[in-house]
Amino acid sequence: MAQFIDRRLNGKNKSAVNRQRFLRRHKEQIKESVADAVNRRSITNTETGEDVSIPHKDIKEPVFHQGRGGLKERVHPGNDQFITGDKIERPKGGGQGGGSGDGDASPDGEGQDDFVFQISKDEYLDILFEDLELPNLEKNQINKITEWKTHRAGYQTAGVPANISIVKSLQQSLARRTAMTAGKKRFLHELEDELERIKNSEPAQLLEEKRLKAEIQELRDKIAAVPFIDTFDLRFKNYERRPIPSSQAVMFCLMDVSGSMDQATKDIAKRFYVLLYLFLTRTYENVEVVFIRHHTQAKEVDEHEFFYSQETGGTIVSSALKLMKEIVADRFPTGEWNIYAAQASDGDNWADDSPRCRELLTKHLLPNCQYFSYIEITRRSHQTLWHEYEKLEGSYDNFAMKNIRSVEDIYPVFRELFRKETA
Repeated sequence: MAQFIDRRLNGKNKSAVNRQRFLRRHKEQIKESVADAVNRRSITNTETGEDVSIPHKDIKEPVFHQGRGGLKERVHPGNDQFITGDKIERPKGGGQGGGSGDGDASPDGEGQDDFVFQISKDEYLDILFEDLELPNLEKNQINKITEWKTHRAGYQTAGVPANISIVKSLQQSLARRTAMTAGKKRFLHELEDELERIKNSEPAQLLEEKRLKAEIQELRDKIAAVPFIDTFDLRFKNYERRPIPSSQAVMFCLMDVSGSMDQATKDIAKRFYVLLYLFLTRTYENVEVVFIRHHTQAKEVDEHEFFYSQETGGTIVSSALKLMKEIVADRFPTGEWNIYAAQASDGDNWADDSPRCRELLTKHLLPNCQYFSYIEITRRSHQTLWHEYEKLEGSYDNFAMKNIRSVEDIYPVFRELFRKETA
């Protein structure tokens, strides 16, 4: 007989080892489902997890079985109609789907239902922003930005079943049962000793013996009534996020809200910025985010106005770049801050303003920026702003430009722009 013993150590820093192992095993299918969910969700819906569907064929695991030939002896639970030597008939229908269900059998005799399970909000965001980082981040001012890492932090009395600590819970149960029964057991031993003395005495004291036996039985019943484990014995592994010092950075979000940006284009831009904002707040702490909306004039706004304001007008893209230049000079010294920018537009701009934008980038912004990304949202051919920016792409390593044509392009483009260099 062969025995297989799994001696692999459980991983540390995992809220549920088996669940994390499952997520790692089916990582590609889960990432595809998460990427699809980004396109299905509303712009600001990130408060819940996500249902992930994995094809049935992808969750099959290898099994050990007996080889052909030889004598086999099996024990079948619940057997009440076979004895040794009986031969079991094949299922009716020859295994070709002759069951009594209403559904149609598949050609190969196997079901095709997908395996569906729920991932939490934290797992959803972890997968969403896996292998992403702010490019070229320099540690010029330590202890200003804080990254987070999850660590074990003792035990707690409440939690999810996946985090339960069996050993700690049993220790609590043992301590409780000892505390509740120790006095009774001592008294029980005293009564048993007294009963033994009375039995051996002359003459026998029948009434006293009967009383002692009743008391002994009552004590045994009380001791037996103490439950083996109770709800307040349960202990759950506790995890906390600890800060890891890093650098300080500011992200400028420049969004075109001119009349040429229709509602669908603005929604795509907002989706991109929601992803960016979630990524920054999820991965880093105390990252400054500066929101700038522009048409013919640029204005620094708060988060709510950036995403929900209905203001519109003509298009002068350089107004946003000028405002960014002024804010950097006034509030964010380049020797102390890592400066990032993400600009989203449909590319429509006054013809004589596009060269001015390129000049502002080359002379004032790119020399002081760690990373500047430009996203053009259009299904049409590129316009003057794209062609002017193309002249910069090959000359500056800290400049990137991408085209988004539909909602399905948002997440892939976002990952390309902020992918880890080592990933």
